[in-house]
Amino acid sequence: MKTQSVENAWICTIVENEIIPFFGDIIISAGKISKIRPKNFQNFLKNPNKVNKDSFNAYGRVVTIPLVNFHDHIYSRLAKGLPLKGKFDNFQNVLKNLWWKLDRTLDKEMIIASAQMAAIESIRSGVTYIFDHHSSQNEIAGSLKTIKNVLNDFKLRGVLCFESTDRNGFANALNGLNESKEFFSFHTDSNFQAMLGLHASFTLSDDLLFEAKKMMNRNWGIHIHVAEDESDNRLSVEYTGSLPVSRLKKFKLMNDKSILVHGVHLKERDYYKISEAESAIAFCLDSNMNNSVGVPEFGKIPQSIPLLTGTDGMHANISRSLKQIFLTFRDQGISGDQVTALIKKIYFDQIGFAKKYFPDFATLNENDRADLIVWDYVPPTPITRDNFWGHFIFGMLEFPIHTVLQNGNFLMKDFQLIGVDENKIKNEIYIQGERLYNKLK
Repeated sequence: MKTQSVENAWICTIVENEIIPFFGDIIISAGKISKIRPKNFQNFLKNPNKVNKDSFNAYGRVVTIPLVNFHDHIYSRLAKGLPLKGKFDNFQNVLKNLWWKLDRTLDKEMIIASAQMAAIESIRSGVTYIFDHHSSQNEIAGSLKTIKNVLNDFKLRGVLCFESTDRNGFANALNGLNESKEFFSFHTDSNFQAMLGLHASFTLSDDLLFEAKKMMNRNWGIHIHVAEDESDNRLSVEYTGSLPVSRLKKFKLMNDKSILVHGVHLKERDYYKISEAESAIAFCLDSNMNNSVGVPEFGKIPQSIPLLTGTDGMHANISRSLKQIFLTFRDQGISGDQVTALIKKIYFDQIGFAKKYFPDFATLNENDRADLIVWDYVPPTPITRDNFWGHFIFGMLEFPIHTVLQNGNFLMKDFQLIGVDENKIKNEIYIQGERLYNKLK
């Protein structure tokens, strides 16, 4: 049985919603943390190169659990420098003239390239768990299995769904629902789970939500955009007479395994319904700012609602997303103590939610899966349970990820991807990106 270790690290173990940093070594065997060995930091300073044979020397860097992207759009990865036409003066026009054109153009080869790009970016960002919300409206059947196969090649874990929508007709919408159901029924395993994907209320008919309701059970939740822009509220009321969250409640689609994304324009009564259903809200502030839709008023959100963070496909850098939340909250006049409490809440809420789909999600304790990331951050001052969040927010979030292990396997070591010909893959991605470019042109 192969045994390896990560030595000379500040290990940020999680115990009852507290981070307990201490200096030491992590011993890994058969994909699990077999032992955590505390050691004297002063002795390390005397001889920083001393490690056991074949061990990875962290040289005083910080080790934590991996990051989770609770709302990605892997299908968006090739959307760089595309030849776009039309107006982009409001959110609806951005959707019509970019994203809805893109998702009707993608084919299987482009989806593979998008997933490869997302996997590389995610590993480099310390993200090894991805909750993806996929859309390829003319390439529906088998698209989730295609994404799974790519992510699996990179040894990542994921929760996948297809973005069902009525915007291309009801038959297409049903095909989207059935793709999520097919994946849930036949392609889930210990590393890949499924959700029921829905676009946003203003593109979802009551008939489609009724079909979604018939598919729901206690083992999965919905993944849906909610009140991202005020137009979601306005058009939902115009088309159906109800706000988005009220519609979800009417069709009994919210539960404790559901993710409602964005929530920028939620009303007080919406928060009550979400809390009652025990659903989570995932924030994607970079995307909100890019689309000029506003940002959530964090002070109005009840503590009872689990809060998560994602990237909305703009990038894979969850560290940046977390820092954006911190700075935006501070800009809203909230005290440093309160905003630190929010970041802390998101950090622990993510663990609780991830465990609903992956009960073995690790917390850096003995007998846990050996899922961990090494930040390229050596604390310049002592790091303790009392000041960890100061190091996290103002230190770690500003530094890149140095090394990534998933289930005891190195996915990246010393900034180098392991077992991956990154240059070759990026050239292959370009070929598909060029095809997409020419099709849109």
